[in-house]
Amino acid sequence: MNPVSLQDLREISVPLQRGRTSAIRQLVLQAPAPVIAKALGYHDKTATRLVTEAGGTWSRYAPGDHQR
Repeated sequence: MNPVSLQDLREISVPLQRGRTSAIRQLVLQAPAPVIAKALGYHDKTATRLVTEAGGTWSRYAPGDHQR
């Protein structure tokens, strides 16, 4: 979303922070935290904390090229 759209949402009292947190928690339940962190520019530890809080089951992830 662009900043103008976000401002419009703020003006009608849509809780943006909670929405963003809910969205990233849903993402870390669907994919490994390091993948989500890299894609969104989050720190690995932050994404790992969010997956733990969300009750995710991604406990191991082997980064690198898996197309061999």
